[in-house]
Amino acid sequence: MTVGGTRRAARRSFVLGAAVMAIVTASAGCARFDDSASTEFSPEPTFGAADIEPVEPGAPGSSTPPAPSPAAGPCVDPDPNVVATCLDTLSGLVVLPGGASALVGERRTGTIFQVAPGQAPRPVVTVPVDGDGDGGLLDITLSPTYDEDRLLYAYITTATDNRVVRIAAGDVPKTVLAGIPRGTSSSGALDFSSPDELRVITGDGGDPAAAANPASLAGKVLAVTDPRVDSTSAPRVVMSGIGRAGDVCIDATGSTWVTDATATEDRLSRITPEGAVVSPVWTWPDKPGVGGCAAAPGSVAVSMTGARALALVPVDPDTNAVTTPPTLTAQDRYGRLRGASLGAQGQVWVTTVNKDGGQPVPTDDRVVIVPVPAGGGGSD
Repeated sequence: MTVGGTRRAARRSFVLGAAVMAIVTASAGCARFDDSASTEFSPEPTFGAADIEPVEPGAPGSSTPPAPSPAAGPCVDPDPNVVATCLDTLSGLVVLPGGASALVGERRTGTIFQVAPGQAPRPVVTVPVDGDGDGGLLDITLSPTYDEDRLLYAYITTATDNRVVRIAAGDVPKTVLAGIPRGTSSSGALDFSSPDELRVITGDGGDPAAAANPASLAGKVLAVTDPRVDSTSAPRVVMSGIGRAGDVCIDATGSTWVTDATATEDRLSRITPEGAVVSPVWTWPDKPGVGGCAAAPGSVAVSMTGARALALVPVDPDTNAVTTPPTLTAQDRYGRLRGASLGAQGQVWVTTVNKDGGQPVPTDDRVVIVPVPAGGGGSD
């Protein structure tokens, strides 16, 4: 879930280009962020300071054994595309600069791991969350200047609400946006649409009327201006009428792609760089369980829980229209898929959620790199 830089347009292709790099290199001249004056949770948190020290693959300490996991059985998966194994139910996922590793969150525990091929998952930080029901750590993304400030942003569930927090090394998480209704269900995600604007998708909490209510933060796509500093300004509503929130992902043109599920269908929508809502651009009446998305010229990849696959939605790069049905890849190979993030070599990193309503194998839950077929389509 990253913001792309300038990339080559390719009709109905899935060329990823510099999509992963741009979110962490934008505004490269900015100074390191000072989080010392930020507002903390209210009430006072009962957890320790965050210790965020991501390491590059191959660096000293990068092979540290994983934290104890409730999963049983050997944590060795013979599939060469599997990056990490034996994690608890997973949620958000974001590829780190360079594309060789990623950060992934455990929904129920609130722990964020750094994962890379051939290395044991390395716990980076644990965020306090309420993991009851479908709540917990629901998504993560990087600061646009992550190379300099090492800031993370997370969409989490507390005992009273859903909220967005900013996580800095050596400090407790700071609230960026609170008061998102929890309701009977929790869903949400986030991504930067520009270096100064964070897009947040919130679910309706099981109350469709709240999604249409302008006074409620539920069921919306919201724009939070410069979440690196504290502000009392209300977020701007970009889109209303969201059901169960899936994801938001930004393409190279600045369009925001939105996945969500309503009572009658799952949807893929688009918000133009100018703010116009094109909803939907594609629907799935069979409700395959849309989740994370990753956008690139010519295609949007959508993880699916019910369909147990990665859907590749072909997009005309000139009109942004979807006129050809999506195709499925990796169907039934890894089970229920939830998170999605662009890789650097023409792949999509995904997470499994087989421990949450699926049929887990001994190595679940996993992070997997899915090779995308040439041309961005096909099924296997």
